[in-house]
Formats: sequence, structure tokens, C-alpha cells
Amino acid sequence: METEHIVRSFDEDLSQIISLVMEMGGLVETQVVDAATALASRDKIMAAKVVEGDKRIDELEVALDAMAIRTLALRQPMAEDLRSVIAGLKIASNLERIGDYAKNIAKRTSIIAQEPGVRSAANMIKRMSIMVQKMITDVLDAYAAHDAVAAGDVRLRDEEVDEMHNTLFRELLTYMMEDPRNITPCMHLLFVAKNVERMGDHTTSIAEQVYFMVRGEMPDDERPKSDTTSYVSIDPKDLKKVKPKGKTKK
Repeated sequence: METEHIVRSFDEDLSQIISLVMEMGGLVETQVVDAATALASRDKIMAAKVVEGDKRIDELEVALDAMAIRTLALRQPMAEDLRSVIAGLKIASNLERIGDYAKNIAKRTSIIAQEPGVRSAANMIKRMSIMVQKMITDVLDAYAAHDAVAAGDVRLRDEEVDEMHNTLFRELLTYMMEDPRNITPCMHLLFVAKNVERMGDHTTSIAEQVYFMVRGEMPDDERPKSDTTSYVSIDPKDLKKVKPKGKTKK
């Protein structure tokens, strides 16, 4: 009877950890989409709500950490049970970081909204964000269902986010070279785009934790990575060829 009680108590603790992860995940999904929507529509009020909403995500991570540590100390789980608790901790940490990136995007929205619009860049960032949000939804479903195959599929989809980031990075560089007045908004949008790309990376990390939780090992193939922006360089000669718009020779 004592063993049955211990098992039931652990199951209750683990169920609470899973619930906290799923609640965090739902809030993070909303934050990602709302931050991108506020950026695309230049909605400062929505952006402010995103910044404020990050506090709840932080509170949930603290609660989950305390619950996980308590479970480890009292139940001393082993094998898959231990992996489940550790996975909950690591997934919560990744979700908290994604929430921080959404908050950072929202903070920059108030500045970007005061600058001239940069063609379709904000809308492309929104499409990237929706792609990441769908990845988060699917990886949380995989976590709840203990589905390593579904987690593996999410892991591979990060490559699409990287490719969109590469395209947007080069597009924004072109806009800055065309007209110096684009430099300020484009620089902020470059940081925003990188934030979204990092959201994809953290979602991939969650997928790997789910895979490890179920299989007891990390995926044996190398994580797909297509972000090439770290290797992009600009030839100073190209900058000299660009004439600032709105100015004429004397």
C-alpha cells in the first residue's frame, strides 16, 4: 500500500508539472503572435500588454521550478520518471526565454512605430512568428503525448525559420544600402528578426528534450541549422555606389 501511495503521489506531482508547462506554453504562444501582430500593425497598446504579460510567464516558471525540486527531493524518481521531471524543468526554461524574446520585440515596436515603414519586412516577421507559434503548439502536444516522432518532426522545421531569417536579413541590408533613412528602422527589425529566429532555436531545444524524455537519448543526427547571417559581409565598395535619396549633386 505504501508503494502504491508513493506512485500515486508522484503521478500527481508529475501531472502538476505537466499542467504548469502547458499553461506556460499557452501563454508563450499568445505572446509570440501578439508581439508580431503589434509590430506589423504598429499597435503600441498591444505591445505594452505583451510586455506586461511576460510577468505571468516568469511566475509560472518559478512555480514549476519549486514543484520539480520538491518532487525530486521527496519522490526520488528514476529512469523515465526522472527524465520527465528534468524535461519539465528544461522545457520551462526554454519557454521563459521565448517569452523574453516576445517581450523584446514588443519593446522595440514603440520605436519602430515612429519610423517610416520598411515595405513588407514587418509582415514577413509576422509570418515567421506564426510559423514558430505553430512549432510551439506541436511540440507541446508531443510533450503531453510522449510522442518522440512528433517532437522529431518539429525539430526539423526550424530550418524553414532559419531560411526566412536569411532572406529577411539580406532584404533589410539592401534597404539600408538604398537609403540611409532606412537604417534606424531596419536595424531594429534586424534585431526583431533575430529574436524570432532564436525562438525557433529554443523550440527546437524543447523538441530535443521531449525526444530525450521518451527515448532516453538525444537524437543521433546533427541539429539542422540554416542560419547563415553570421557569415554575411558587406563590401564597402557597394556602399559607396549607393547615393542617399532626396539629395542631388551641387
